[in-house]
Amino acid sequence: MAVSFAREFRSLPLEALLKRSLGTPSAAVCESLARPALSLHDFARLVSPAAGESLEMIARRSHHLTQQRFGKVIRFFAPLYLSNECINNCSYCGFSRDNPILRVTLAVEDVRRETKALVQQGFRNILLVAGEHPKFVSNRYLAECTRALHEAVPGVSLEVGPMETDDYRPIVEAGAEGLVVYQETYDRQVYPKLHTAGPKRNFEWRMETPERAYAAGFRRIGVGALYGLADWRFEALSLAAHVDYLLRNCWKAQFTISFPRLRPCAGEFQPLTHLSNRELVQLICAFRVMFPDVGLVLSTREPPELRDRLIPLGITLISAGSHTEPGGYTGAGADKLHQTKRGRIVPVENAQTAALAGRAQATEQFNIADARSPREVAERVRRLGYEPVWKDWDSALAV
Repeated sequence: MAVSFAREFRSLPLEALLKRSLGTPSAAVCESLARPALSLHDFARLVSPAAGESLEMIARRSHHLTQQRFGKVIRFFAPLYLSNECINNCSYCGFSRDNPILRVTLAVEDVRRETKALVQQGFRNILLVAGEHPKFVSNRYLAECTRALHEAVPGVSLEVGPMETDDYRPIVEAGAEGLVVYQETYDRQVYPKLHTAGPKRNFEWRMETPERAYAAGFRRIGVGALYGLADWRFEALSLAAHVDYLLRNCWKAQFTISFPRLRPCAGEFQPLTHLSNRELVQLICAFRVMFPDVGLVLSTREPPELRDRLIPLGITLISAGSHTEPGGYTGAGADKLHQTKRGRIVPVENAQTAALAGRAQATEQFNIADARSPREVAERVRRLGYEPVWKDWDSALAV
């Protein structure tokens, strides 16, 4: 592959940047903040402890840039979970292969029912999410789901297991415009300890996914790190370097950055590191100042009060009313449940039997923190002085 961030990542002076960040003086923060365009060295200053003491100043700059580049609109999206089947063992994920949970993969008709429920709530921008399992979640299945979804919504994106470029192309042709992939952690020492089985163990293969997605024709690409696995400043510096590389080498695409923090899930994994609310604010503002034209995403992982406060500081895209289990919006697929125990699949005859087993529906990936309805979130956005946008383009415009 001609383009590869993985090769550049090996030579990045990330430890030196982290050390410099921790020793940044206050005057250097002001100096970097005043520059019209920032380097990775400037970004290191903005995520420094010293910058945390000047958070109000950075937040004002972030707010100004967001208003200037995006106006007063907040785009809405909803995740639609297709399957919680997975062949990976990821210590922090509710879908992890060895977790003894109830599993389900939606049929295409179930996907249509879930889509109809989301459309009735107002959504026209939907993210298809699935665990990584080629038997249940093939590229053909994803293309069929995308076509079914595209019948009713113009904006379809995916967050699924990484694929080869040629495997992505049929999904793009079916109508998918975006792909989201988190590196989870950029720390090479931590990564193999958390990913103990499955194709996700390949650190660099996952890192190169955005480039393969770009080559396949996706016009929107989302990236991020999962905070709670490694030092948050190291993750931020690595992610900033990744985004900078993608903007230079995959310049025809639009990019978004997400800021997920670990949430409770099956397996009861406890965060290895901590990112406070104040540090989350600093992180979001630093990315906005560094990348004025990149979309910043906030999910229902965060509680209502915090989400409301973060919206004016740089966020441009939010989810609402989310379910993180297949069939969560309608109960679709409940009769297809089966339970896994120590990696062994045991069929469950029907939903009643599943209920007797202790669960009435498929297990969710993680617990959400903002349970407000989409209508309630939209109303709150209006009260904050912003306009909720359920879709920002129409397929007719691309004809």
